[in-house]
Amino acid sequence: MNSPFISPFTCETGLSKPERSGAIFANVQLSATWVTIPKDSGHRQDTIGTTIPGSVHLPFTKPAYGHARHQRPCDNYDDCLGMEHISFLVAVVIITALAFDFTNGFHDTANASATAIATGALRPKVAVTIAAALNFAGAFLSVKVATTISGGIVNEKAGIHPEIIFAALVGAILWNLLTWLRGLPSSSSHALYGGLIGATIVGVGMNGVNFDTVTTKIIIPAVASPVVAGLASWGATKLAYAITRKGNDAATTKGFKTGQIFSSSLISLAHGTNDAQKTMGIITLTLVSVGALPKGALPPTWVIVSAGAAIALGTYMGGWRIIRSMGKGLADIQPPQGFASESAVSTVILTSSHMGFGLSTTQVCTGGIMGAGLGGPKPELRWSMVRRMVYTWGLTLPAAALVSGGAALVAQQGTWGVALVGAVLVAGSGAMWMISRRQPVSADNVNDVSDVTPVEAPVPVDVNPAVAPANAPTPASTTVAA
Repeated sequence: MNSPFISPFTCETGLSKPERSGAIFANVQLSATWVTIPKDSGHRQDTIGTTIPGSVHLPFTKPAYGHARHQRPCDNYDDCLGMEHISFLVAVVIITALAFDFTNGFHDTANASATAIATGALRPKVAVTIAAALNFAGAFLSVKVATTISGGIVNEKAGIHPEIIFAALVGAILWNLLTWLRGLPSSSSHALYGGLIGATIVGVGMNGVNFDTVTTKIIIPAVASPVVAGLASWGATKLAYAITRKGNDAATTKGFKTGQIFSSSLISLAHGTNDAQKTMGIITLTLVSVGALPKGALPPTWVIVSAGAAIALGTYMGGWRIIRSMGKGLADIQPPQGFASESAVSTVILTSSHMGFGLSTTQVCTGGIMGAGLGGPKPELRWSMVRRMVYTWGLTLPAAALVSGGAALVAQQGTWGVALVGAVLVAGSGAMWMISRRQPVSADNVNDVSDVTPVEAPVPVDVNPAVAPANAPTPASTTVAA
């Protein structure tokens, strides 16, 4: 006879206790007493030690597809476990996560390479090759940011499942590609965070997001980091020019270009320690959501290697549009400014990675370039580009959250929903790639800014007009004195 002590059991993670305590997949006749799941029974780690009533087949049930609050009976153990379906869906999520990592790589190549390419310190292809190698190496230096993703932003116990993570990645990838198409150095990190937050809210509710962590680990660093990097870069630039003001210009330029090889390399290493970890965190969260890893687990070695390889490959492809915007679109950076900016930025990124802050390396690097532009002998910035970037920064997180929330709503409807979201991702990505081919930017023309839309700059009115010198700037000048 069945024991009267049996309560409904489920076979998927993320449900509130005591429902989740039934996720033990015991499909054997047990004794007539209460028993404890042994350590070597082959069950999931979070079920070890769970006490269940014996002398029965446990009543297998599982949530209806994508909705933890609605349950349907399972025909048998294999149906309840759903290994074939779950394994396929998890594989799709992992592949999509690595695709995001790839877009992150070419979207953020400019972080380390833009100033070195703009000043001529490194040839474009050499710069992205060095950046790719060091991004891969940096992925092995730390996993603190990964744990912020997998166990910090979202509540693992709230019922996160692969469909939610898939939807989050779709929103992040589409936003990455849109901003790349426009040549805007937006934050891949904030696109991922926004996607994860939006999909989680739609999938499991507001309780699925740890808003305290979002505030302390994401929002505050997003505001503070570009300011800190800008101030540090401004000060470093002033110091660099002060130290070398009496030196030989040719020797000074050559020295700073040599220094840029090392400072840009340090940014690439720092970028790997921060951004590659975000994909590690997403894949780890996926594995935790299906019980393949225990809660709080660190990324397995294969996850670290694959995430590092994906971001390195994307970096090597070179996001030339954004490299042009950051290298030539913000300011005319000279070697002393480039070296100072890169040194300040790498310090900020490495420090934040050590503290587990999931900041935007793009925003930090952009802040560093702006600080260097204002710290030079003739302080100047292209303010129109600055405004466009700041607007994009503000839109990134909510826009990605909105897209991912809609994707999650569709993906939770079943297999057809996941397929439809995947089709939209492929179609949208393909369309943006085709549009980008109309005006291609490559290593050969990355420093050519002749086709960049000029910035309308305000020109001071001289109350005592005089004959303008031959080299006076016109009202269409693309730079503005700060």
